[in-house]
Amino acid sequence: MNQIIIHQQFIQDIKTIVNSARGNAYRAINTTMVAAYWHIGQRIVEEEQNGQHRAEYGKYILKELSNALNNEFGKGFDERELSRMRQFYLTFPIRDSLRPELTWTHYRTLIRVENEQAYFYC
Repeated sequence: MNQIIIHQQFIQDIKTIVNSARGNAYRAINTTMVAAYWHIGQRIVEEEQNGQHRAEYGKYILKELSNALNNEFGKGFDERELSRMRQFYLTFPIRDSLRPELTWTHYRTLIRVENEQAYFYC
């Protein structure tokens, strides 16, 4: 009977290790992708500021960038999502203020908030 209990505990320990590693990997990937989206937004804004006719040029940038990225990486880089990345950078211009606990979904929600005082609580 003791062997069965020890064996089950051994299996449970391994499951705990795997689940912990998966959680750590998910958090690391999320933090890395949120940073990547911030940098993409930064580059879009920088490129727009170099354009002569900003509104038209901005739309052109997003369309062309979307086409290029979707061809290379598949879905996830449509014009709307690139626009969100741009807004993400404009809303949170200080990269070090980003919170690793927050996912891209959280930030997508936050960038729609119009009350700047609400960002204090992030």
